[in-house]
Amino acid sequence: MIKQRRIWSWLVIIFVTIAVQLFWMGGVSAAVTDYLQEQKFLTNVWQIVNRSYVDEGFNNQNWYKVRRQFVNLKFNSREDTYTAIKQMLATLNDPFTRLLEPDKFKSMKTSTSGELTGVGLQIAVDEPDNHIVVIAPIEGSPAYVAGIRSRDRIIGIDNIPTKGLSLDECATRMRGQIGSEVKLSIERPLANGKELEKLDVVVKRDRIAVTPIIAKLNQESSHKVGYIRLNQFNGNASADMEKTIKKFEAEGADRYVLDLRGNPGGLFDAGLQIARMWIPEGTVVYTVDRHGVQESFEAKGGAITTDPLAVLTDGGSASASEILAGALQENDRAQLVGTKTYGKGLIQSLYELEDGSGLAVTIAKYETPLHHNIHKRGIIPNVEVALTEPITRKQLGTKEDPQYVAALSVLDGTYKSMIAKS
Repeated sequence: MIKQRRIWSWLVIIFVTIAVQLFWMGGVSAAVTDYLQEQKFLTNVWQIVNRSYVDEGFNNQNWYKVRRQFVNLKFNSREDTYTAIKQMLATLNDPFTRLLEPDKFKSMKTSTSGELTGVGLQIAVDEPDNHIVVIAPIEGSPAYVAGIRSRDRIIGIDNIPTKGLSLDECATRMRGQIGSEVKLSIERPLANGKELEKLDVVVKRDRIAVTPIIAKLNQESSHKVGYIRLNQFNGNASADMEKTIKKFEAEGADRYVLDLRGNPGGLFDAGLQIARMWIPEGTVVYTVDRHGVQESFEAKGGAITTDPLAVLTDGGSASASEILAGALQENDRAQLVGTKTYGKGLIQSLYELEDGSGLAVTIAKYETPLHHNIHKRGIIPNVEVALTEPITRKQLGTKEDPQYVAALSVLDGTYKSMIAKS
């Protein structure tokens, strides 16, 4: 009996020992598997950039060496991997090439479809000082209503300095529940261009329905002028533009003012399609990839109207707005009126990753039909007219809008005589 109990005890000890060994082996195996998965995830991001990034010199560095530097780090979680990827991408010194966590990627896709939540600002990094700068507030958004303007610098968000924060970190801090408030600390260039005004603006977050087009048919003297304000190149923009032009044509419009002021851009295809609605024939834009290979995008003879056209631009007109403005200007289809555009001549592509996150990669730069590279330079209008003071939404496209009035005189051919009289 005693002998049997000893045998049973040994069996229990052996069983427990084997179980413990199996548990630890399973844990180690799982840990190794997770580690390898994180390595694979980072490597996948590296490969996307490696085959598609616009600069084949990768900002004058050995991109394979960069991979070795980061892929061998210890990743205990997906958040650790995200951090390493962001550090890896930061070596490119390109704020537009970035990782978007699942919630941010979802928000970006939603915004291009026509609806989002938050304060309604398009922001960028203004080089060489690396300030967070407002490209433009979205028309009618909380930020727009609060009086935030193009070229305002955001130096703090809820008393947290933005220096050292990425674009996405700033965007995350500005997001929040509908009805909650966020304080933005602003530096605003004064009219003399040398001094900065500092102010705090409290913005209440809300749902933002992005209406791409606001339009009206104005009776100006003996002409019917179709005024079309294009706010953003989202998924609805080209269809809405086509409907608007055809409606105005049916109502007897004989000239147009296209307002791109404060339009920060959006979808490249939307800009291309809208350009073709105005240009009978000719090159709309060239794109240049990492190998210097040019691809041209042409107008295909599908212009809806050839009526006289003037285009309003300012420092908030960026990206797809500049593609459209440059195409209209250099094909002699329209004269630009207002102030110099923002100067963003890079094209990004979005890649959805396996966990629902996304990767934005700069894949090409674009050139105007006359092969001008406008990145960091902008487009200078044919007729420069600056606003001496801000105007309200109700004043846009009216006789209280000095740039719109200048556009009308350009269409009438009387602008030079106006200058002579003044």
